[in-house]
Parts: sequence; C-alpha cells; structure tokens
Amino acid sequence: MKVAILDDYFDTLRTLPCFAKLAGHEVTVWNDHEQNVDRLAERLKDTEVLVLFRERTQIRTALLERLPKLRLISQRSVYPHIDIETCTRLGIVVSSFQHPGTPSYAAAELTWGLVLAASRLIPQQMAALQAGKWQMGVGTTLRGKTLGIYGYGRIGATVAGYGRAFGMRVVVWAREATRAKAQADGWEVAASKKAFFEGCDVLSLHMRLVEATRGIVTAEDLARMKPSAILVNTSRAPLIAPDALVQALKAGRPGMAAVDVYEKEPVLDPRDPLLTLPNVICTPHIGYVSRDEYEVQFADIFDQVVSYAAGTPTNVVNPDVLGHRR
Repeated sequence: MKVAILDDYFDTLRTLPCFAKLAGHEVTVWNDHEQNVDRLAERLKDTEVLVLFRERTQIRTALLERLPKLRLISQRSVYPHIDIETCTRLGIVVSSFQHPGTPSYAAAELTWGLVLAASRLIPQQMAALQAGKWQMGVGTTLRGKTLGIYGYGRIGATVAGYGRAFGMRVVVWAREATRAKAQADGWEVAASKKAFFEGCDVLSLHMRLVEATRGIVTAEDLARMKPSAILVNTSRAPLIAPDALVQALKAGRPGMAAVDVYEKEPVLDPRDPLLTLPNVICTPHIGYVSRDEYEVQFADIFDQVVSYAAGTPTNVVNPDVLGHRR
C-alpha cells in the first residue's frame, strides 16, 4: 500500500526500529508542516494509508473529500483533529490505539522539567549569563510547597508521583468521579475548585480537551492564584479561556507560567504575547517528542497499518465504517 507520513519534522521515524514494520509498503515521509488543503490534497492524492503525528495536521472534510484512494488513517491517542463522521461516510477506517493504563512518560517528564525550570528561573539565568550578567534573580524551592494536579489521568497521576518524590504536598482537583479515584489512590483532594486555585504554589493541567473542558480554567480562577504561583500547561491551550492567561500574567496572578501548548500551532511569530512576557517559559509542544516515546507510539501505529493490510483492522474508532470500507 502507499503510505504517507505527515509532519516528521526531523525525519526521525526512518531511524527507529519500528519503521521496519512498514517493509513492503511504499512509504513517503513529509518533513514539513502543511495545512493548506489544496497542497495537501495534491501531495496525498494517491495515498492509501495516512499516518499522523497526533494533532499536528487537521484532517477535515474539505481535505478528506479530495482523497479518493485513502483507506486508512493510523495514529495514536485522541483524535479531535479528524472529522470522524466524514471518514465513516467515505469508507475510511480510523485506527487509533488509546493505550489504556500507559501514560506518556515523556510528557510527564517534560511537565516536571518545566516545573523545575520555572521555579529556579533556569532559562532566565542562562540568558543572563549569555548577556554577560551573573545571576538575575532568586528562585524558589519546591520541597514543602503545594503541587496542584488538575485532572487526575495517566499523566496527572505520574506527575503527582514526581511531586511526592520532591517532598511536595500534592492536591488533586477534577470531576467528581476522578476525585474519588485520586482519593482512593491516597491523594489529597481539594475542598473546592476555588480553594484549589487559591492554595497551589504550582498548578499543572492534565485534562483532555473536549467540549466540557474547553475554557474550564477561567480568568476568575487565575485571579485567585498566588502572586508567587506557577501555572504549568502541557495538555492543551484551550483548557484556559481565550486570552485569560496572558492577561492574568500581566496582572501578576499567577506570577509565572510554563507552557508547551498554544491556541494555534505551530507558533512561528516571535511577537506572540506568550513569547514576549518575561514571566513565561515556553516550549514548542515537545511533551511527547522523544525518540523513546516515538518508538512506543509508532510501533502501535505501524502495527495498525500491518493489521489493516492483512484484512483485520484494529483499534477502529469508527466501527460503523467496517460494513462499507473502501
């Protein structure tokens, strides 16, 4: 089959052991990012299998209807960037393994890296050295502080464990059923959302972006945070109400943020408000971007391609398509 892989920025997949799973298929790897529908339709016009790097490219109806040979989209985890109903209508199978019980340790580690970087002002201290200055300020110690985990899923639970290892008091807030699970696992649960935002020294977001969680962190929530607090977001930018974080940081509550996700990606304008604020640390959505994580994820993704080619699609998220797939 003709397989196209989008958005492999550094041509990493060819160097991984799991790439051998695609032996015997005609594979084209694209290393740039392209979202223009006309250009995507042209480059994918003969594609039968489309392999995605999570949500880097939007796969919407306007594009899908111009890909008559597309039979399978293979990726891993959530799929808000794919028009599933259109895929089903057109006979395109979408396979996406949800990896139950297995967190992205790469994302959890990046989260903790941002916590450390923000608390000790590591990027700012390096910039001072590069500018010929010796020390630019005084950071804070994490031990004894309160770490808030907003959303107790696989990654949130892992980050909570890191906080405990660093001697932090860990407090969880989430929907009721998830709070009960966190409590059953031995974690402290906040008395209310208001108390949660008021009490945390470091607050890290760990929720999926669905309609119920879009804008779940409001301007009022942020205004309750301590002037010394750090907000960390390695999940999804729209969990926070539009423009609320920039305004909150300008107002000084919270005092600092460390973010890996943005309203529109990729962010290529150095004048973006988050990139110009002195109390923000930004990384370019690299939470899951590690060779080890790629090997784990794409082994699953390529297995889905192999299964489809063998006539037995796996991890199908639109099972209604199976009766009339291309």
